[in-house]
Amino acid sequence: MMKRLNALAVACALTAVAMPAVAQDASQPANFGSRSLSVGFTPDPHSVQMTAGGSIDASRLGGSCVGKISTAPDFKLTYTAGSLPLVFRTRSGEDTTLVINGPDGRWSCDDDSYGDGDAEVRFNSPQSGVYDVWVGTYGNEPAPANLLITETP
Repeated sequence: MMKRLNALAVACALTAVAMPAVAQDASQPANFGSRSLSVGFTPDPHSVQMTAGGSIDASRLGGSCVGKISTAPDFKLTYTAGSLPLVFRTRSGEDTTLVINGPDGRWSCDDDSYGDGDAEVRFNSPQSGVYDVWVGTYGNEPAPANLLITETP
């Protein structure tokens, strides 16, 4: 019995070593830059060209999170809120997803709410602070995409 328990412990230890943890890391520099915007910003929408996708399965975050995303955020927005909503949208010829970690540490995700394979995450009463944004792809291949940030519903 003791030999079997030791063998099981060794197998578990080897499995833990063989499967490194891969996760989102908001402390890394954003892949496609960062920006500070305040309520009433112009031009609206603010547009960021990027390549969507990555090797991490966003479904690990739970909820409505799907798609393949990168380790580092794709874009980092520091936002000073007011009374307007804050909306993030994707535009791409491929099926894109959004994963956003807001100033409160909560994850918000979407796949197709903006229509035609594009994603939208809306904060009706946004908080001031940092929004870390990942633009994912529903498939395994990276794709060109635009991230649109707007206060117009």
